[in-house]
Amino acid sequence: MIVSGVDGDPKPTHFVLVPFLAQGHVIPMTDLGLLLASRGATVSLITTPVNAARIRTTIDRAAAAGLPIRFVELDFPCAEVGMPEGFENVDVLTTHKQIQYGQDFFKATALLQRPLEHYIEQQSPRPSCIIADLCHPWTRHVARNLRLPRLTFFSICCFTLLSFHNIWCFKVLDGVKDDKEPFEIPGLEQRILVTKAEAPGMFGEWEEMAEEVRQAEFEADGIVANTFEAMEAAYIAGYAEAMQKQVWSVGPFLLGCTPAFSDKAARGNRAVVDVPQCLSWLDSKEAISVVYASFGTLTNMKPAQLMEIGSGLEAAGHPFVLVIKDGERSREVEEWAAELEEKVGPSKALLIRGWAPQAVILSHPAVGAFITHSGWNSTLESITAGVPMITWPHFGDQFLNERLTVEVLEIGVSLGVKVPMSWTDLEEQGPVVPRDAVEEAVRSLLDDGHEKGKKMRERARELREKAKEAMAEGGSSYLNMAHLIEHFAQNDKKREEVNGD
Repeated sequence: MIVSGVDGDPKPTHFVLVPFLAQGHVIPMTDLGLLLASRGATVSLITTPVNAARIRTTIDRAAAAGLPIRFVELDFPCAEVGMPEGFENVDVLTTHKQIQYGQDFFKATALLQRPLEHYIEQQSPRPSCIIADLCHPWTRHVARNLRLPRLTFFSICCFTLLSFHNIWCFKVLDGVKDDKEPFEIPGLEQRILVTKAEAPGMFGEWEEMAEEVRQAEFEADGIVANTFEAMEAAYIAGYAEAMQKQVWSVGPFLLGCTPAFSDKAARGNRAVVDVPQCLSWLDSKEAISVVYASFGTLTNMKPAQLMEIGSGLEAAGHPFVLVIKDGERSREVEEWAAELEEKVGPSKALLIRGWAPQAVILSHPAVGAFITHSGWNSTLESITAGVPMITWPHFGDQFLNERLTVEVLEIGVSLGVKVPMSWTDLEEQGPVVPRDAVEEAVRSLLDDGHEKGKKMRERARELREKAKEAMAEGGSSYLNMAHLIEHFAQNDKKREEVNGD
């Protein structure tokens, strides 16, 4: 076990953070740890060697800033479950097309229970609370064994959480025979229609895992969510009432991480592009003229689909940044990409092959639209940048996130995808979204004369300002964070009085 960070005087509260080892979960949990530490709490963030290497810049910056945060590297038990060494993040499985290890990966994470308990038992004073990702239901046993409170962390919005809960609670799917049959989600503020294919639950056919996660959710002492009240107050309150638990809405985390201890360009991983050159390219473009297209870490587009996207972007006539992930690269794709760059020209197309500095790109004033898979991390990054979205959900929570973006907040336009593309699906298939749909969506947001796009941009900018207000001193999320830390400080005090410490 390796522990990196600052060992200062003990703080009144000590949070142990256990992120799920997928970038859409690691990134916000790391941000949460930095925010808690910047507000005076001690933080132990549990990670593994491969994942720690990805965020080494963040670890070093946090140490240089003197933040009381420790990055605790536990050895990941690949061999014990029959996985190759180094398979310590879900995106490694997808990049190497080794999805058959999906369930083994979850088994391996559960084997971290004893090493985590050993680390916590060594701490003096003992930690105040465990904040564990929803994908770690086994942490409820850690909390029970060590008699510690545990909060569940969701890298999902409360609109989606409440939707999933109500579909399950009201047994809506019991009466649905066709996966494509629309039904109304009960108990929401407005009428939202989805299908079983779009909202099968967080773990779909993995029923045993879904039940474990649900049980851990009900047993939790509270919930932490990367969201803010001005965006979805009714859904935060509705979810808290449904669960009969405190929901701490303390986001968007990204806006609270200052440059002193967080580098947006290295958020989650090292960028493969020269960031100053990338910014220089964006600087040369007019405001609100560039399309940024990226689909998260777990979805790998087939060559034919990538080519359709590229053709649609080219036809729309606006400058664009297209991210091609390592798992999507092949000789065929490389040849096509080179031809596209030559055809469109370097002034109109920037292709990034690998990890992109997404938060930096989205926050640039030249970017006017974001084609996204509707993962919550990416959605929040777009919201905090005030950039409207073109939505293309693939699986999990993404279709419901799309409903929030498009139908509730009205800051996005859908590409009309209705069939999930599972991250466990490696079958070859033709394009799901044609180039014409991509072109039309881009034009609707960026072409002059489109009133719909203008109104979406206005709403997106208004929501960005509300997000900033939430994280600013005195804002709702700022105060909720203070209440969260104070709650567990008082809890520690009561515990000490009872134990006579």
